[in-house]
Amino acid sequence: MAYLSSLNNYRNTGLLILRVGLGAMMIFHGYPKLTGGTEMWAGLGSSTQYVGIHFWPVMWGFLAAITETLGGFLILIGFAFRPAAFFLMLNLVVAAATHLGKGDGLDGAAHAIELAFVFAGLTFVGPGKYSVDKK
Repeated sequence: MAYLSSLNNYRNTGLLILRVGLGAMMIFHGYPKLTGGTEMWAGLGSSTQYVGIHFWPVMWGFLAAITETLGGFLILIGFAFRPAAFFLMLNLVVAAATHLGKGDGLDGAAHAIELAFVFAGLTFVGPGKYSVDKK
C-alpha cells in the first residue's frame, strides 16, 4: 500500500502517542496501589508466589506499585525509557502468571500478556525523538 508509506514520516509521532497513552494508563492503575498502604502492598506482593517468590510480599507489592506509577510517568515523558519499559514488562509477566495461577485462564491473563509484549517491544524500539531521552 504505497499510499500509506508517507506515514513512515510520523513514526516518532506514533511513539509519542503510544508513550502518552500507555504512561497515563499505567499511572492511573498504579497510583491507587501506591497510596493504598501496606495492606494493599501485601495483597499485591503476594502475587509473586505464582512466579516462585514467597517472601517479603509487602516489599514486592510496594515495588510493583512504584513500578506502575513511576514507570508510567517515565514512559509518558520518555526518560529512562528502556529500563522503565523493561520493569513494566516484568510487572506484567507477574500479573499474567497471577491470573493464570488463579485459574482465570487465558481470557483473564490476556490483557497483561498483551501489555507485556508491548513493553517488551518498546524496550527495543526506544522512546522516539519527542522524549526527554531523545538522541
